[in-house]
Amino acid sequence: MSLTDPIADMLTKIRNSGRAKHANCQFHGSRVKKAILDILKDEGFIADYQETVEKNKSNIQVNLKYDDTKKHVIKQIDRVSRPGRRVYLKGEEIKPVKSNLGISIISTSRGIVTNKKAMKLKIGGEVICVVS
Repeated sequence: MSLTDPIADMLTKIRNSGRAKHANCQFHGSRVKKAILDILKDEGFIADYQETVEKNKSNIQVNLKYDDTKKHVIKQIDRVSRPGRRVYLKGEEIKPVKSNLGISIISTSRGIVTNKKAMKLKIGGEVICVVS
């Protein structure tokens, strides 16, 4: 578990659990992680997630999604902006991912949004990750 980058740890757990054909995965929760998971759920990359709070510690369980041939829906999930190398894009620099088959998740002044919404709002921000 990466103590310096908990978002990268979450993305790695989702990626590894999908490749191992697990039904779900668990990790510590935070508001940023929940916002990212809300986007992944809305875009159809995960089935659902549940948050449990135990002794002021939040844990999140993600139910992974597979297609009819039992392949993980997420083909690629990569961290872009890291603690050692932040990546920011202006509104006009944001482009579609994989011909609109994937998404970028961007932290903007209006919250955490997809690249599609950021292009519509014409705002930039920090690119958290790319999912396809």
